[in-house]
Amino acid sequence: MDMRILKCTLNGRPVQVGYDPRESLLDTLRDRLHMTSVKRGCEVGECGACTVLIDGVATDTCLYLTDWAQDKDIVTVEGLQAPDGTLNPVQQAFVDEFAVQCGFCIPGIIMSAMEMVNSGRTYTREEIRKNLSGHLCRCTGYMNVINGVEKAVDIVNGRVGAGEQDASDVDWSQRVKDGLEADCAR
Repeated sequence: MDMRILKCTLNGRPVQVGYDPRESLLDTLRDRLHMTSVKRGCEVGECGACTVLIDGVATDTCLYLTDWAQDKDIVTVEGLQAPDGTLNPVQQAFVDEFAVQCGFCIPGIIMSAMEMVNSGRTYTREEIRKNLSGHLCRCTGYMNVINGVEKAVDIVNGRVGAGEQDASDVDWSQRVKDGLEADCAR
């Protein structure tokens, strides 16, 4: 069998791992690198359960060959928490808005939400719906998920709880630790 070595950055750390050149990034992440937040769903790019950020872009890993990930920066849900375990603002917003049901689809949805949050722009609820349209969830009515994304975008962009402070000066991990509930009351 022809094996190759993937060299990339995974959740902020350089990694090297052997893989079969026919292998999807989904298989490499789950089976070789043990990133269990990356879920195996439809395997045809329809459900979004396998979504990760690749160079900042939400990508379905079931359709993405590992070969294409050479020298890429890959982020999974495992890479979002602070070293002390503090949740990322998107994760915390999902908890606050009760956007998590069984949890199977949520990691992929969170990664798509991260792409939106990292863009620095604002989104209408309709734009959020459109950006999440590649994700299937059997548990929610999507309303709480949309609320969670909207809240996370507002928090990170400084429109909720930052007051007169410039949003770029806010230590968001500290804000989450101190309790977003009080900060984000609408």
